[in-house]
Amino acid sequence: MKRTSVVAVTMGGLLFGVALVGFLFFSFSPATLRIAVGPPGSDDVKVIQSITQAFTRERHYVRLRPILTEGAAESAAELGAGKADLAVVRADLNLPEEAQSVAVFRKNLVIMWVTNAPGQKATKPIKTIQDLAGHRIGVIGKMEANVQLLKTILSESGVVPEKVEIMQFGTTDITNALRNQKVDAMMAVGPVDSRITSEAISATTRKGTVPTFLDISAAEIIARKHPVYESTQIAAGALGANPQSPDDDITTLGVNHLIVARKAVSATTITAFTKQLFAIRHALQSEFPDVTKIEVPDTDKAAPIPAHAGAAAYIDGTERTFLERYSDFMWLGIMLLSGLASAGAALRSYFKRGERAHNTALRNRLVDMIATVRDSVSIEELDRMQKEADTILRNTLSCFENGAVEEDTLSAFTIALEQFHDAVADRKAWIANNPYSPRRSSKPAAVNVGAEAPS
Repeated sequence: MKRTSVVAVTMGGLLFGVALVGFLFFSFSPATLRIAVGPPGSDDVKVIQSITQAFTRERHYVRLRPILTEGAAESAAELGAGKADLAVVRADLNLPEEAQSVAVFRKNLVIMWVTNAPGQKATKPIKTIQDLAGHRIGVIGKMEANVQLLKTILSESGVVPEKVEIMQFGTTDITNALRNQKVDAMMAVGPVDSRITSEAISATTRKGTVPTFLDISAAEIIARKHPVYESTQIAAGALGANPQSPDDDITTLGVNHLIVARKAVSATTITAFTKQLFAIRHALQSEFPDVTKIEVPDTDKAAPIPAHAGAAAYIDGTERTFLERYSDFMWLGIMLLSGLASAGAALRSYFKRGERAHNTALRNRLVDMIATVRDSVSIEELDRMQKEADTILRNTLSCFENGAVEEDTLSAFTIALEQFHDAVADRKAWIANNPYSPRRSSKPAAVNVGAEAPS
C-alpha cells in the first residue's frame, strides 16, 4: 500500500512535468502559416516569397508557406475552405465571413482614360463618364470584381451598364492584346505606379498625344454606399513621365489589397507575424520596393473588414506579455501541484493508519510504565522497562521517518519519554538510599517486557 501511494504521487508529478515541458515546447516552437497568393509570377507572389525567405533566414518565430493560386479570388476561396491561414486578397471580393485583416498589402486606385490609339477613327469626344453610354470599355484584369466595380461606377454616374460593351483583357502582354481591339475607354485597378497600367496607357495612346483621364465624380457617393471603397485623388503627374501623366488632380476610387487571416488562427501567432512583417520592410525595400507599401489596417471596430485580434494588439500596443498570457495556466499548475501534494499526503496517511494506531498504543504503554516505575522496588525490573522504552523509541522514530507520525506527535512522545527517564532515575536513587526497605524483599510485580499494546 505504501508503494502504491508513492507510485501514484510520483506518476502524477511526472505527468504534470511532461505536460509542462510539452506546453513550453509547443509555445516556443516556430509556427508555420500557409499564405495563399497569386497569380504565379506576379509582383504579389514575388513580394510574399521574399518575405518568406526573410522570415526563414532570420529564424523568426513565424514561418510562411506560400500557396500559389490563380488570383485574389482563388486565394480568398482557399482561406474560406481552411486550406490557408493567410491570404492576399482584394477588399471588394466576396470574402469568407471569418476573414479578418492583418495588413494593407497595397493600395489600388481606379484609373479610367479615353483611348487614342494609332489608326482609331475620331468619334464624339468622351470627356466624362456620362459620355461612355454606347461605347466599348476595356477592363484590365480577368477578375469579376473589376467588372462589378465598373458597373457600380457607371450606375452611380447615371449610365445604364447595359448600354456599354465591356471587354476584359489579361494582365500579360497588354500591348499585343490591345493592338487589334477597338475600345473607346479603358479601366485599370492597381497601384498608381503599376507597370501594367503604364503599358496599357502607352498601348492605347497615339504617339505625341496625351490621353484623357476621367474623373469619377460619384466616388464619394460610392464610398458611402460601399465602405470597402474610398474616395481619393490621383495627383497631377503621378502616373509617370509625360505624356502619360494627367495635368490636373483626378478624383477616383481606392480599394485595398489586404493580407487577411482566418479568425480561428491564434492571436499570439498573428501578433508575432504582424510584428515580424513590419520589422523587415526596411531590410527588403532595396530588393523589393513594393514592401514599403505595406501598411497597418484599420483597427476600428466599425471597419468594413475587422482587424484580427492579434494584429490589433500589436498595432494598438495592447500586446500581452508571456506572463499575462499564461498566468492562468501557471496558477492552475500550482493548484494542481498543491492538489497532488495534498492527495499524496492523504493517501499516505490513509495507508499508514494501522502503523499510526500501533505507535499510539506503544506511547500509551510508555505513559503507563511511568506509574509502574514509581512503585517498583527492583533495579532489574527498572532495567527491563528501560529496554522496553528503547524499543518503543526505535518504533516511534521509524514511524516518524515513514510519515506515520507527525512532528507534533513526536514532540508529545519526547515529553513522555523524558518523564519516564526521570521517574526511573528517581526510583533507582530511592532504592539505593533505602536498602532495608520492607518492600525491597517483596516479590516484584511481573512485567511483560517488550509487550505491545493491541493495535
